[in-house]
Amino acid sequence: MADIEDVKKLAALARINIPEDKLAERAAEFDRIVSYIGQLDELNIQIDTTPEASALRNVFREDGEPTPSGTWTEKLVAHFPKKEGNHLSVKKIISYD
Repeated sequence: MADIEDVKKLAALARINIPEDKLAERAAEFDRIVSYIGQLDELNIQIDTTPEASALRNVFREDGEPTPSGTWTEKLVAHFPKKEGNHLSVKKIISYD
C-alpha cells in the first residue's frame, strides 16, 4: 500500500508538483492502479519462446558482435565535451530532494 511519502518520492522522480491536500487522494489512486495491474498475475498464458515463433528478426546481419569491442571508443571519447579518461561524464538529472 502506497503512503503519502511514497507519492512524494514518485512525484519528485517524475518532476511533478502535487499539492499537499491531494497527496492522500493520489496515494489511494496509486493503490487502485497497482491493484488493477496486479490482475495480470492471474492470467495463465502459454508463450512459445522458440526462435521460430518470434515474429521479430534482424534481416540485415547475423546476430553477434558486428565490430570488435573498443573500435569506436577513441573517436567517441574525443568528441565528447566532458570526460574522465575513457569515461564520458554527463550532468546528473535525477535527485532525491
